[in-house]
Amino acid sequence: MAQLLMPKATAVWLIENTSLTFEQIAAFCNLHPLEVQGIADGEVAIGIVGMDPTANGQLTKEEIARCEADPSARLQMAKQDIPMPSPRTKGPRYTPISKRQDKPDAVAWLLRHHPELSDAQISKLIGTTKQTIAAVRDRTHWNSPNLRPRDPVLLGLCSQSDLNAAVIKARKAAEKAGATRGPENGGEETRPQASGLEFGGALQE
Repeated sequence: MAQLLMPKATAVWLIENTSLTFEQIAAFCNLHPLEVQGIADGEVAIGIVGMDPTANGQLTKEEIARCEADPSARLQMAKQDIPMPSPRTKGPRYTPISKRQDKPDAVAWLLRHHPELSDAQISKLIGTTKQTIAAVRDRTHWNSPNLRPRDPVLLGLCSQSDLNAAVIKARKAAEKAGATRGPENGGEETRPQASGLEFGGALQE
């Protein structure tokens, strides 16, 4: 049987709006008959506003009428076609407000220690925007003087396994790109640049 929403509030409504017995209401709301009697006497659930179970589809008026006519009958909750919650898509990672101010510090740390990561990877890893990443790199972020590069794993913005996976993926992509334009193709071996990582003064760990 599905769980009843707000059983005491439902019991209050049934007491005030129907002629159902305390036993019937108790059975439907999963309460003790004495507790239902206490609600009726104003000794229990003081201040609780009644909630109409027919309004939210948990009970039908016909079912109430059936049980009012037969005190031995028991209320049956109406069948509800409640859709299952859809699985979470791979969208931006939700971050508690208390940790959002830590994101620029995490970006600074990733840019310093893992320059091989792309902006898209950093954005996905800690749930920030490419604009924020660019601002931290270019030192145009509004709080740039106070940024302190800090490990996003220690900040709780991502897991160590997610960080490791992103780094491995980035390094493989860099190796593949390097092999494509190797010396035999007239290219030069390239290494990730540390530009934008020269956080001076206030950005020291």
